[in-house]
Amino acid sequence: MAKTMTSENRPSDPHSGAIGRPIDRIDGPLKVTGRATYAYENALKDMAYGCILGAAIAKGRIAEIETAEAERTPGVLLVMTHRNAPAQPDFGPAVTPTVPEVFTRARPALNSRWVRYCDEPIALVVAETFEAARAAAGLISVRYDAEPGRYDFRMRVAEAYAPKRTNAGLETDSVIGDFESAFAAAPVKIDTAYRTPFEHHNPMEPHATLAAWSGNELTIHTSAQTLANFRAGVASTLGIPPERVRIVSPFIGGGFGCKLIAHADTILAALAAQALQRPVKIALTRQQMFANAGHRAEMIQQVRLGADNDGRLAGISHDVWSVTSSFEEYCEQTAAFTRSLYAAPNRITRHRLVPLDINRGEWMRSPGEAPGMLAFECAMDELAERLSLDPIELRTRNEPAQDPERGVPFSTRNLVACMEEGARRFGWQRRDPTPGRTREGRKLIGYGMAAAIRPNYIGAAKARVAIDRNGQVTAWLDMTDIGTGTYTILTQIAAESLGLPIASVKVRLGDSRFPRTAGSGGSWGAASAGSALYNACNALKQRILEAARSSEASPLHGANATEASFADGQVRVGQRLASLADLIAEIAPDGLEAEGSVAAGATTESYKAYSQHSYGAHFAEVEVDCDTSEIRMRRMLAVMAAGRILNAKTARSQILGGMAWGIGAALMEETVLDPRSGHFVNHDLAEYHVPVNGDIAEMEVVFLEEHDDKANPLGAKGLGELGVCGAGAAVANAVYNATGVRVREFPITLDKVLAALPLTAI
Repeated sequence: MAKTMTSENRPSDPHSGAIGRPIDRIDGPLKVTGRATYAYENALKDMAYGCILGAAIAKGRIAEIETAEAERTPGVLLVMTHRNAPAQPDFGPAVTPTVPEVFTRARPALNSRWVRYCDEPIALVVAETFEAARAAAGLISVRYDAEPGRYDFRMRVAEAYAPKRTNAGLETDSVIGDFESAFAAAPVKIDTAYRTPFEHHNPMEPHATLAAWSGNELTIHTSAQTLANFRAGVASTLGIPPERVRIVSPFIGGGFGCKLIAHADTILAALAAQALQRPVKIALTRQQMFANAGHRAEMIQQVRLGADNDGRLAGISHDVWSVTSSFEEYCEQTAAFTRSLYAAPNRITRHRLVPLDINRGEWMRSPGEAPGMLAFECAMDELAERLSLDPIELRTRNEPAQDPERGVPFSTRNLVACMEEGARRFGWQRRDPTPGRTREGRKLIGYGMAAAIRPNYIGAAKARVAIDRNGQVTAWLDMTDIGTGTYTILTQIAAESLGLPIASVKVRLGDSRFPRTAGSGGSWGAASAGSALYNACNALKQRILEAARSSEASPLHGANATEASFADGQVRVGQRLASLADLIAEIAPDGLEAEGSVAAGATTESYKAYSQHSYGAHFAEVEVDCDTSEIRMRRMLAVMAAGRILNAKTARSQILGGMAWGIGAALMEETVLDPRSGHFVNHDLAEYHVPVNGDIAEMEVVFLEEHDDKANPLGAKGLGELGVCGAGAAVANAVYNATGVRVREFPITLDKVLAALPLTAI
């Protein structure tokens, strides 16, 4: 049995090392007292406010736009449209040639009379107050020449095409063996389609920007996950060198992928501030975010599984048809995880895109795995039932010895251990495999489970660290904290590396003047920035030891540095011991600093030689009302194996958040696109339903002890997005176990269950 740990049983001894301890968030007091400054809360002297007006059509051109009445409104400083917006580079082709250009390409605003999607910005009003700007925006009169658009995904699936690549640069298709022959010969088959809807991110903090020019230098206070990408994108759009753009984003109220690139609020604030020569602040409203800040695309997924009578897979096929924008391609890598999850000699994964006249899709927490596993892990549940085999046993029988498609060993793989530990803790043996037979009065009770997998990435990153004569350490990275605990885990890494207490370390983040990192995204932030900081701390220790050995005033003069250790605020070399603070004051009264870096994983041998993923298993128990088919969560359990856990408390919070996303995807979340107008109908939080506290019920998170020495110097692996992978499928499988109703069009709402509920269940 694998060892396990929870946030409750991690060591609390302050001398046991900082990494892994469930310490409270370093930035917590600032946030709960309101002293953490978010993008829209920044204020500058002589600041003006902007309000964006969006298009009322989804495709066509602006025939006439009348702004005179808005311009006469008291307090209005500027009304910007395509007629007077500064020149900007063209947007460019729909398909960008390389992955970096997706993030850094120019994204012009108000540069054309053509409308590409509903609510695309067509005017900006800037005034002395937000209220004046908003009132004036309502006075702008627009006449359109509308054109017929493509808005109905299901009616246009036949127009699908194969993109050159998927998100993250992954291959569009993979073919191993002869699936069609293997599937035809398999005695047990599953061939079914699942539909997942448009979904929207909705972080607590909307997109907002405060832009200010000083000469030809631009400073932008915004909510950004990757400062380097924002900086490059803004510079490309404005036609200026990146060195003249500074991005500041120390606190971010959630991102989930929708803050990886610059959006209209950032570009328009910069343009208006330049035109007026005064700071301009703009925020997207919640409604505007639905059209202008990305979404997860609607998809149809066909899963075909062929197995022998013992449940061993002979063939796996996972085909995905997904919506994309007509003017900028985005292909979520929805079937890519299938290439590494289960063994089968014959395999196909394919991605196809259907262009519609809407805004581009974007990265949304666990892009690919979240919707893909929602379908695929339900198909595995269907296969288990067809075989009269326990779902965990089916997955265990198809556990691969090496990556099924790459043919390389796994760096670590504890998926089976996660399932076994989860089954033991959850009481899986109490599950009745026959649906609809477990009741409590008028409630039907069901158990479901699903596997979880998420690729482990690492991005190029740098860090700078310094120690002063008092033994106080400061680290600088342009890394961001989107609420995930980055300030805290980086503090822990520096403290443990230098043998100092947490209070002796200060981490500064969120400024593009600091060393460049990969930012927050793809579950690579902690490992990437953390590894760079770890290496910087090691470099600093070497500088300290070199200075201590060479200084005649040092108590460690001439000591053998290979025997050195840093712990408890002291440096020990053999039998000699010195306070680190006293030592620095003696040998380097002006302090010392060093830098460290880490290369992108794709360029390193260990990532080429090993298949690297994080794994987990989700378990869910639901109850379904016999009379109304209302579904309620009773409890969930997640058992995760994600390398070394850097902070048990923040890690648990990450997984809990992912599990809540899984509940939302399974039971609630759906953005409805009107097939007649291209308008997202439920574009606010009143009608776009997400789980709230009353929907969640009991949740438990368990981490298996694991250290992946192939991943990075810390032995940690990506964690944040793992929590949503498979979570929705566990809920969906529990609903089926409770009712005998298999809903394949998500979300599973009560009307879909009620219409198909067997009379025997009622």
